[in-house]
Amino acid sequence: MTTLFINIKELIQIRETSTKKVSGASMNILPTIKNAFLLVENGIITDYGSMKKAPTSADKTVDCTGKMMLPTWCDSHTHIVYAGNREQEFVDRINGLSYEEIANRGGGIVNSAKKLQETSEEELYQQSAKRLEEVIALGTGAVEIKSGYGLTVDAELKMLRVIKKLRENYNIPIKATFLGAHAFPTEYKNNKEGYINLIIEEMLPKVAEENLADFVDAFCETGYFSVEDTDRVLTAAQQYGLTPKVHVNQFTSIGGVQVSIKHNALSVDHLEVMNSEDVEALKESQTMPVALPSCSYFLSIPYTPARDIMNAGLPLALATDYNPGSTPSGNMNFVVATACIKMKMTPEEAINAATINGAYAMNLSDEVGSITKGKKANLILTKEIPSYGFLPYSFGSNLIDSVFINGKEV
Repeated sequence: MTTLFINIKELIQIRETSTKKVSGASMNILPTIKNAFLLVENGIITDYGSMKKAPTSADKTVDCTGKMMLPTWCDSHTHIVYAGNREQEFVDRINGLSYEEIANRGGGIVNSAKKLQETSEEELYQQSAKRLEEVIALGTGAVEIKSGYGLTVDAELKMLRVIKKLRENYNIPIKATFLGAHAFPTEYKNNKEGYINLIIEEMLPKVAEENLADFVDAFCETGYFSVEDTDRVLTAAQQYGLTPKVHVNQFTSIGGVQVSIKHNALSVDHLEVMNSEDVEALKESQTMPVALPSCSYFLSIPYTPARDIMNAGLPLALATDYNPGSTPSGNMNFVVATACIKMKMTPEEAINAATINGAYAMNLSDEVGSITKGKKANLILTKEIPSYGFLPYSFGSNLIDSVFINGKEV
């Protein structure tokens, strides 16, 4: 089955070779072809170029006159498997309570864990599938999903099994992350050592036995998991071949970046609070910094200092952090716009961060993230727009005409 897209106003994020990531000044370079074609065969990109060189026939032809095409968004940080919602905490924050105060009152992650523990696996799957379908329709063509709202052996495994079922039933790349070290359950509030032992001695072996995760994560933050706690969890995960992707520097800089790099983390995520030592440490690594601007927007906390990171010659990825407490949105279009509006990233930098660098942050560089021969035909076709800068500029509008996964419209 071949599909030929013709008269594409601009084909965005073309890469002749399979570039893994872009860094520093290169993030402001976004290769495109104007008046282009793209050929898809059996779900894979097989050719593209100027309309002058377009093939004359295919099983199906799509006329894209006035419209632009780019690879689907690669969302490398989500928590979309959860139960219920936390809108009451949203109202509490409006009324003056901080995220930390809500957590101390039994809200936050522990609140979500209680709901999830009471929800059946099938109901949890149905809720999560609905969210996944929503983000695919919004242009996401690869996604990472974390556990972490279980906080018991059974509930963490339940979450990871739901992620596995989503992976089996939906035709986009889905990566699973074990995040047992997300928060300390109420019953372990005065026995943190006991919960860390539970993660290491019971959760990790069962996750590995059922082959339920690609990555391991920890919320390395003041009041949550210390650098030492994080080090222990990541060390224990090594024997099971789980690559770290770690929550660091959301509220404080305590050495989370450094301990993540020590364990060859694929990414460090949040980074709202960064100092020069954190930036210098990243320069010596292959670790991808990941910013989550929707979280900053929703919680009214600082934004990741994107300019400082890129000016240091580093790469940067963008992701949603879709979760019920701090970012109840999986809209990558809003993430890209917010990065431009609030973090002063150029449209080129933001699109690179949300595609090719997002793919890197999930170990998916060979499958998605750019218009490259041999990669999956996971594509966004925009409505008729004047330029790709219009995508973040018109931040409140739905500018997506169609989303194609493996070359098929969804």
